[in-house]
Amino acid sequence: MDTPATNIPDYSVSDLAGAIRRTLEGAFGRVRVRGEITEMKRYPSGHVYLSLKDQDAKIEAVIWKTALRNIGTMPENGVEMIATGRISTYADRSKYQLVIERLEYAGEGALLARIEAMRKRMIAEGLFDDARKQPIPRLPAVIGVVTSEKGAVIQDIRTTILRRFPRRILLWPVPVQGQGAAEQIAAAIRGFDAIAPGGRVPRPDVIIVARGGGSLEDLMAFNEEIVVRAAAMCSIPLISAVGHETDTTLIDFASDRRAPTPTAAAELAVPARVDLQGALSQIGARLVQSAAGALNAARLRLLRAERGLPDVPARLAQS
Repeated sequence: MDTPATNIPDYSVSDLAGAIRRTLEGAFGRVRVRGEITEMKRYPSGHVYLSLKDQDAKIEAVIWKTALRNIGTMPENGVEMIATGRISTYADRSKYQLVIERLEYAGEGALLARIEAMRKRMIAEGLFDDARKQPIPRLPAVIGVVTSEKGAVIQDIRTTILRRFPRRILLWPVPVQGQGAAEQIAAAIRGFDAIAPGGRVPRPDVIIVARGGGSLEDLMAFNEEIVVRAAAMCSIPLISAVGHETDTTLIDFASDRRAPTPTAAAELAVPARVDLQGALSQIGARLVQSAAGALNAARLRLLRAERGLPDVPARLAQS
């Protein structure tokens, strides 16, 4: 029997799957999708699978391992983010997915919520307890600095230390924002802490972790758990100086002292030589005055004792 004539297109399964894919990719191109990260998991293949959801819907997504280097921000369950990518289909399972090329936080509200949740968790662990704080040495011989080798921050620290009391500075250069910055900052802190005393490379007596001002997202490396834990576990006294005076990052709670600016951190690290000289002069003057007073008191006691002694020559002459 002949097949009845019809205007309905005739597809194979592969043809239909290909047509749907081309339609989706052609209709949407690259898109930006805002939603909360959920069901995020990284597989042994290196690919990351996750979903983006809001109150009414959920879309599955994937980050291929080749895209992770340039992803911008790693996904984290429970955080609202904006994903940039393209819509494609997975023909084997007849479903569509978002292929993510870049991730960013969905505004300051999402960042602040993430930071606050992490802060509460670390408070519960005791990482910010005052009992963990170490005193800053009065006059360190070697100062370790973790910051970018470019820009005004390291120059401000060097200039301030040179002006106040010249000390040896060891710079561990790191990127202070962007992908991978947190890992390198944490590695620098741990690296300084791992230097053995008396070795070829001198062990710092105090560490300054610093960067200049910026937006909340610019400062996010210093809110990352890996950096905060490295600071909290460091056996060398650590001063944090991140951003401007009004900026606060989680490393500030874990550090032994917080400075409002990198220049202020350098001032905390070393005393002013002129102040020490003035203090020594005052102490010297008080010592001289005290010694003179002691000598005068001793002289008076001798005079009183002398008056109490008998006149031996006169008594001998009378005898």
